[in-house]
Amino acid sequence: MVHAFIRTVGALGLATAFAAAGAATCALAQGAADYPNKPVRFVVSAAAGGGNDFIARIVGERLQNKFGQTFIVENRPGAGNNLAAEFVFRQPADGYTLLVSPPAPLVVNSALFKDMRFDADKLEPVSISSYIPNVLVVRGNAPWKTAQEFFAYAKANPGKLNYGSQGNGTTGHLTAALMEMMLGAKHAHVPYGGAAPALNDLAAGHIDFMFADIGTVLPLSQGGQLRLLAATTKVAPSVSKGLPTIAEVGYPELLSDTWTAFTAPPGTPLAIREKLSAAIREAIFSDVVKAKIEPVGVEPWGLNPAEMAAVVKSERERWTGVIQKANVRLQ
Repeated sequence: MVHAFIRTVGALGLATAFAAAGAATCALAQGAADYPNKPVRFVVSAAAGGGNDFIARIVGERLQNKFGQTFIVENRPGAGNNLAAEFVFRQPADGYTLLVSPPAPLVVNSALFKDMRFDADKLEPVSISSYIPNVLVVRGNAPWKTAQEFFAYAKANPGKLNYGSQGNGTTGHLTAALMEMMLGAKHAHVPYGGAAPALNDLAAGHIDFMFADIGTVLPLSQGGQLRLLAATTKVAPSVSKGLPTIAEVGYPELLSDTWTAFTAPPGTPLAIREKLSAAIREAIFSDVVKAKIEPVGVEPWGLNPAEMAAVVKSERERWTGVIQKANVRLQ
């Protein structure tokens, strides 16, 4: 390959090409060394105080202390997280505008929405900072004391149960759809406009079960209105060590969690993304941050760009299959 290149451009051309490549590499390295030298903007796909806004502000504060630059949180909720993702997609590839979002715009939205105005494949991975385990939850006085009892009933009685979700195409909905496929038994889906109204109806007995993140469920479960049956993660949540994992109750493939992803516009240099990723990992595993996030069910993760890319690819393939088989579609 090198010999063909020499024949094409000649010795002088080769030297010029290598010099240009070296200069470009040095420029990128210098850019990463100086980064950040002005304010950085975190565009959050949730409203202030909700969803990933919490993590964006905590991490932003730590990065501001580390780099001595302002990290601004800008909230752009809407369109199933697509509004913020599309905005960031069209920003300069310089590392000064990042998307902070759940998995949806990276993993499932291209399969859920008919018309996408950005290419999720071209958004550049920076880090998955943290995740929240999802849990299978029923009302506090439900007849099922264990997940095994619940799954046995759900499998033997198709159509007898109603399950709630945070809305069509949400993690809770898709996790329940995956459960139905595994059990070979469908049940009635009742979509809500968020987790809070669904959990309130679950506690009141208007629906029978749902999948929700443990941070949202904790207050009602601690008060006895709801009962947690299993965590849909490989590791038990730190905030509820006694809760069995989904593998321990016999369904190791029913994995589902909600994570916070930091993503950059297409073409953002890897050196800048790796520098950001290392700083995010340092922040999320600091004792100060862990003391804030773990009591509300958030687990530190701190993936680098390559690790994040692998997770996004794997999860997109898995959940796209569920969406197609369950015929879930949003407009």
